[in-house]
Amino acid sequence: MADNQPRLARSAGVFGLATITSRILGLVRDQVVAFYFGAGDANDAFRVASRIPNLVRDLFAEGAMSAAFVPTFTRQLTLHGREQSWRLASSVINALLIVTGVIVVLGIVFAAPLVRLFASEFSDVPGKIELTIYLTRIVFPFLTLVAVAAVLMGMLNSLGHFFIPALSPAMFNVAVVVISLTLIPFSSSIGVQPITIVAIATLVGGFGQLIIQWPPLRKEGFRYQPVLDLKDEGLLRVLLLMGPGTIGMAATQINVFVNTVLATGEGTGAVSWLDFAFRLMYLPIGLFGVSIATAATPAISRMVAEQDFERIRSTLANALGLMLFLNLPATIGLIVLARPIVAMIFEHGNFTAADTIATAAALQLYAIGLVGYSIVRIISPTFYAVGRSRIPVMVSAGSVLVNIALNITLVRVLGYRGLALGTSITAIINASVQLFLLRREIHGMHGSRIAASFMKVIVASAVMGGVTWIVHETMISWLPGDSLASQMLRLLVTIALSLAALVGAAQVLRIQEYAEARDLIVGRFRRMVG
Repeated sequence: MADNQPRLARSAGVFGLATITSRILGLVRDQVVAFYFGAGDANDAFRVASRIPNLVRDLFAEGAMSAAFVPTFTRQLTLHGREQSWRLASSVINALLIVTGVIVVLGIVFAAPLVRLFASEFSDVPGKIELTIYLTRIVFPFLTLVAVAAVLMGMLNSLGHFFIPALSPAMFNVAVVVISLTLIPFSSSIGVQPITIVAIATLVGGFGQLIIQWPPLRKEGFRYQPVLDLKDEGLLRVLLLMGPGTIGMAATQINVFVNTVLATGEGTGAVSWLDFAFRLMYLPIGLFGVSIATAATPAISRMVAEQDFERIRSTLANALGLMLFLNLPATIGLIVLARPIVAMIFEHGNFTAADTIATAAALQLYAIGLVGYSIVRIISPTFYAVGRSRIPVMVSAGSVLVNIALNITLVRVLGYRGLALGTSITAIINASVQLFLLRREIHGMHGSRIAASFMKVIVASAVMGGVTWIVHETMISWLPGDSLASQMLRLLVTIALSLAALVGAAQVLRIQEYAEARDLIVGRFRRMVG
């Protein structure tokens, strides 16, 4: 049991290293798009057009596929060996090709009524809704590409490969950045709108996510088979779990989708401001929440098969403690430094100072729910592993209704900012209810250990937050100016001293998760040097 904690940290660390690479490239992608389009009508149109396939991407790549496929594939590997596991994976791929292929065709055919349903307010701006419909038809096939990529990711995770699957989204980001920078300056000469190039680059990036994962799978022995065995118990289990699994993991993405719909009525820029802010907030979720969940899910699935509930409780407590130590400080940091972070990353080209202020306000309110989002990522797969998938389904369905009610109310009071706040409140409610119900399913939760970690990390984060604010205000007076170099230097010094304050507080408070992370990093550095 004792060895399980550092193993979880190592796996999460490997996944996290690849994830941060991908997320940083994602920020570069957003920088490029913001530079060319700002928060204008074209950007709004593209973000609404890509919302549906991106919704499915988030659910498959980091949600339902992990919850449904990974436990089933891991069980198949353990009990029946690789040949039957390869056949199961091929059947799942083929089933997804058929299902998502039908959805893509329907999405392309009915793009116009679909867009008019969700973004009717765009009709107030000449040409905006027509552009959104056109872009929707281009990006819809991305759904199929990412669904298949998610199966490959699940297979590699089950086989103990975390780096390449986590790095695969980087191919999408690289494609958008390279193609946009290369072709947008020549868009008029080749006869296409600049934003169309971004949509086409999205599809190229989807193919890239498949290509990068194929070699390690072939090395493991996987060969694709054109089979669809509807009598395969494993396939039926995956498909049956993915339905409720998608709903159970969907709350955050559906809520963001609802935000997009409501934001279309808040004027030009609101959709883009919320989307830029959510992507920034999602960086620590992807880096910490998803990486820890991805590392923990295969281990918990094996423990469920062995009915070792004590190890399940210990693994979950360790995963939640590690997440709290990483995400609570991230929450404080995003709230305190929202405006300088947004300005440094996005305030270039057509992205104005007013866009920075608006995006930063949304980021601060989104950050409040960061821990809630991450908790759901970690604990939801456990419900599926123990055969209780209907619980997160019901809770998430309820949370969507809560989110809609909150956001319709708050948008009238706070405008687009109310949408970010309502989503964060909903995430906290969703996480709290699922934690309470999971405790019953696994006969306890090591609650006192988690509570102790939470209180210690809260204190350490508060210390860090105070240092962050003081240092940044001091740096502004010492190093004024809006040049990129000044912004970067101010943030670099502020973040460095803030992390030093966090480390000092963690040592004084003897936070266990800090000690594990420190030993892991020091050990890895020594191996690299040696």
